[in-house]
Amino acid sequence: MPKNIKDFWSGVLYLLVGGSALYLGQEYPMGTAVRMGPGYFPTILGYLLVLIGGAALLRSFFQEGNPLNGFAVKKIIIITISIVAFGLLVEGAGLAIAVVAVVMISAAGSRYFDWKKSLAVAVGAAVFCSLVFVKGLGVPLPMFGPWLGM
Repeated sequence: MPKNIKDFWSGVLYLLVGGSALYLGQEYPMGTAVRMGPGYFPTILGYLLVLIGGAALLRSFFQEGNPLNGFAVKKIIIITISIVAFGLLVEGAGLAIAVVAVVMISAAGSRYFDWKKSLAVAVGAAVFCSLVFVKGLGVPLPMFGPWLGM
C-alpha cells in the first residue's frame, strides 16, 4: 500500500500519458537529433514522462504524504473545456485568439481569478506564442484566422 497517495496517482497518470505518447509515436519516423522526424518529440517526451511517473510511483511507497482530500472535478472540467476550446478555435480564429481563450477559460477555474490580470496574461501569452511559433519557428497556423476575415 502506498504511503503517499498523491504521488501514487500522479505517477500512474504520468505513466499513462507517457506510455500513450510512446505508443502513438511509434507510427512516425524518428529521424535523428540533427534532423528530427515527426516521431522524435513524442517519443522523447514519452520516455521522460514514463521516467518521472516511475520515480513518483516508486517514491509513493517510501515517503509519507498528506491524505487526498477530494478531487477537484469542477476545475478539471474547466481545464478540459479550455483545451477543447483551443482545439476548436485555433484554425478558424487563429492562434492568438485560441491562446487568449485557453488562458481566460482555464484561469476562471482558480479561486483567485481576476479577469483584468488574466486578460493581461492572456494577451501577453498570445503575443509570445504568435511571435515564437508562427513567426520564429514557422508553425503553419494563422495568427488570426479566416473567421476574423484575415
